[in-house]
Amino acid sequence: MNTLVDILASAGLWAAVLRIATPLILGTLGALLSERSGVLNLGIEGIMTFGAMVGWLAVYNGADLWAGLLVAALGGAVFGALHAVLTVTLGLSQHVSGLGVTLFASSIAYYVFRLMVPVSGSPPTVEPFQPINIPGLSDLPFIGPAFFTQTAPTYLAILLAIVLAYILAKTPLGLAIRMSGENPHAAEAQGVNPMAMRYGAVIAGSALMGVGGAFLTLSAFNSFFPTMVQGRGWICIALVVFASWRPERALFGALLFAFFDGFQLRLQTALDGAVPYQIFLMIPYLLSIAALAVMARRARVPQALMQPYRRGER
Repeated sequence: MNTLVDILASAGLWAAVLRIATPLILGTLGALLSERSGVLNLGIEGIMTFGAMVGWLAVYNGADLWAGLLVAALGGAVFGALHAVLTVTLGLSQHVSGLGVTLFASSIAYYVFRLMVPVSGSPPTVEPFQPINIPGLSDLPFIGPAFFTQTAPTYLAILLAIVLAYILAKTPLGLAIRMSGENPHAAEAQGVNPMAMRYGAVIAGSALMGVGGAFLTLSAFNSFFPTMVQGRGWICIALVVFASWRPERALFGALLFAFFDGFQLRLQTALDGAVPYQIFLMIPYLLSIAALAVMARRARVPQALMQPYRRGER
């Protein structure tokens, strides 16, 4: 019991939660935005991998860190545009297209990385984002080191969740996106172009996914390796359902999974091999599945999700 209390009372745990949650927040927001418009994007795993690679590669070749995030966003947007052409314009299966994008983006990321970076004994590195010291807040006992010593992309991810929640709930643009995912024919009758809304949402969402991948190479770590996303994209897809397609709940879901993950790492260290480490690795996924099972029962799926739209057809 004392071990559990010590872990929960550690500022390092809560600081790690925000770090672990950041790529999940960005990826989940991207997937959520796409799905609210009616398009499932299973290309997220590959898009995050590609974003991680091109963002790192840009910085490795002399760009600054923010430019690296921008390059990652553009890289994600390119694959989002490809997915939109296949699913929105051509009306192909969103599942098949998304999985194809994941395989293509992951493969080309590895190929370009090996083409551009010489093979060496240790992977090359870049200087990543550094934690920001916020005057007056970073020095507060416990709260300061726990919540106010993060890198800039972490604060950006939280801000984007708030902004996207406001846009979807309070603005005409958000209403148009939601109508495109609920009833595109009714949206068309009101003068909205559902195909344009879906294109924009898929491309913008994929850009967020790319930035989520770039966080791993430009903030959490300082180098790239092809398997570094490690299933985070699939977790993001599940978190969208957990969040009932609402950005504020997506933020909470990402933080909850990150807490489970950060907690098991520290518990594993505290018990020092007394329990097989595979048990600890399962903990965040088992708890997330349990939480998903509870929340998914009340989730309201966008009515036109995964349904191709043809202008003028009923």
